[in-house]
Amino acid sequence: MTSGNENLTPEVIISDTDDRMSKSIDALKRDISTLKTGRATPSLLDNINVEYYGTSTPLNQLASISAPDAQAIIIQPWDKGSIQDIEKSLSTSDLGFNPSNDGTQITVPIPPLTQERRLEMVKLLKKKIEDGKVSVRNVRRDSVERLRKLEKDKSISQDDSRRGQDQIQKSTDNHTKLIDDIAKAKEEEITQV
Repeated sequence: MTSGNENLTPEVIISDTDDRMSKSIDALKRDISTLKTGRATPSLLDNINVEYYGTSTPLNQLASISAPDAQAIIIQPWDKGSIQDIEKSLSTSDLGFNPSNDGTQITVPIPPLTQERRLEMVKLLKKKIEDGKVSVRNVRRDSVERLRKLEKDKSISQDDSRRGQDQIQKSTDNHTKLIDDIAKAKEEEITQV
């Protein structure tokens, strides 16, 4: 965003709108990648933090994480002294993990999802998807307000403002459709047995 209106044009606002909407979608993709699908993927552990020497540290900064098959995630800590702390963080997370360690690595079995748990995941997915759409609509609202302010300040004509608002609406529709496509794919992934 620029300070004041001296460099602000409808093109700049539209470009900024597209960029911000794309960032909303990237954030949504990262957020839903942590939803369990019954298959082991390292991204399931993206939101796990470990109390390491008194500091809350993301797990992926303490260990290498891999999923050799669909049923387990293997964690190999770089500092073997952190194994108990990592295991404790996994056990107490709200993801329902039951990790075990052999002294050098931690194995996190990923049990197949029950139908009830799949339905909970779909419900959580729908909430995250709606949050993503709200984020895109907030960007649209902000951008339209910026165009209207330029029009009110006589920096652009009413026609330019209308054209810009139309382009912003098209961008909003495209990003919303993209969110719907992402949601459909993730829901299929979750409900697939």
